[in-house]
Amino acid sequence: MSMFVETVKSEGLAHLSYIVGHGGQAVVIDPRRDCEVYLDIAEKHGAAIQYVFETHRNEDYVIGSQELSRLTGASIHHGAATEFAYGNAVKEGDVFRVGALEFKVLETPGHTYDSISLVMRDTNAGDSPLAVFTGDALFIGDVGRTDFFPDRKEEVAGLLYDSIFEKLLPLGDQAILYPAHGAGSVCGKGMAPRDFSTIGHERKHNPLLQLGSREAFIERKVAERHPLPPYFRRMEVYNQEGTAPSVLPLPRPTPLSASAFAERMDQGLQVVDLRSPEAFAGAFIPGSIAIPLNMLAAYAGFILSYDTSIGLVAETHEQVDTAVRRLLRIGYDSIPCFLEGGLGAWEKSGREYDTIPAVHADELVRRIEEKDDFVLVDVRSEEEWESGHLPDAVHAFLGDLPDNLDVDKSRLVTTFCGSGERAIIAASILKQNGWSKVEDALGSMMACMERGCPLVEE
Repeated sequence: MSMFVETVKSEGLAHLSYIVGHGGQAVVIDPRRDCEVYLDIAEKHGAAIQYVFETHRNEDYVIGSQELSRLTGASIHHGAATEFAYGNAVKEGDVFRVGALEFKVLETPGHTYDSISLVMRDTNAGDSPLAVFTGDALFIGDVGRTDFFPDRKEEVAGLLYDSIFEKLLPLGDQAILYPAHGAGSVCGKGMAPRDFSTIGHERKHNPLLQLGSREAFIERKVAERHPLPPYFRRMEVYNQEGTAPSVLPLPRPTPLSASAFAERMDQGLQVVDLRSPEAFAGAFIPGSIAIPLNMLAAYAGFILSYDTSIGLVAETHEQVDTAVRRLLRIGYDSIPCFLEGGLGAWEKSGREYDTIPAVHADELVRRIEEKDDFVLVDVRSEEEWESGHLPDAVHAFLGDLPDNLDVDKSRLVTTFCGSGERAIIAASILKQNGWSKVEDALGSMMACMERGCPLVEE
């Protein structure tokens, strides 16, 4: 039977997991919580899943190992440096076989202390490593973040350097690189917008591997600033203690009429509107939060409460299904309903709706030049802000905005980001918290770059 490697991408989180097999057996590496996909792939290849590996205790999503083990009988394996409440600890040099494929454990700490990588060899084709699954140690175009241990910054950065330069790079330029995340993940920055590379290519072109010395690498990593979403803590507990409840079969929210949906809102339902910024700005349910579907995995964990059920507003049933998966992957399990018929049903019911005016880039420039009285709130990341922002803008990272609402409610507020998607989230947060004079800069910085807005660099 043919050998196979299939990558499973979880959009939004930029999470990459893998199923690899030969000879009727397979292993899964870093599975997601909605794990049916691995069963489907295994069945397609006529393989039984024997082992599930976790490259580290994941912080940004709920691991699906126990769910997959329950369904297949596969054993679970992870690093020994963390005391997990389930599975089996592995150590440097441990070897696992499926068919002619051999998986050898490397301990590669730095991102976390328990980080491991799996070196894959084809025993029918010599001893050279064919590939390596690096978890969050080495990415394509970047390396893992090392800020989870703020009191040991230099130590963990040094550990990551040693893991990369003493263990991963010596595997040889021919080894294919399979990381646990791609571009857009909060577990790194500057990752290349592709999911394929080799050790040799990264050795020559990965910017973090060109710094010249261990000291320079440590200095660079210590100076990095990454967002730390509050939901990470829940993921850490779930993934160490194995306490996340089963989600299969996946829950299906109940479609509710506008009347029934309004009743659930009166009972405390938090409403998430998945539509585009333009659609939300045109009309939305008062009190709802705008999180465009492609932003849901990245920002729900900053904004939404785990203690309150979620109701969805979408344009299609497919969007509802996608949103449910993305929310479940980060531990939001109570999604009992959605508004059947979308916002059109709400409008036709005669219920109140609100709007958010849109502001063109040229109007922003005019206001700035003529010193109009308004507040431009830029919710991009600190790095984006420092690379260039509009004069007199106020910076407030979107993830911190719910706890950083220090903006005068009597003044006109215009929210601003890279393209307008985060700006609409920010505008909805302000609206929900009592700001009445709120606008959204559709297009935001992308529009400004096209229109030649004046920029200030920090």
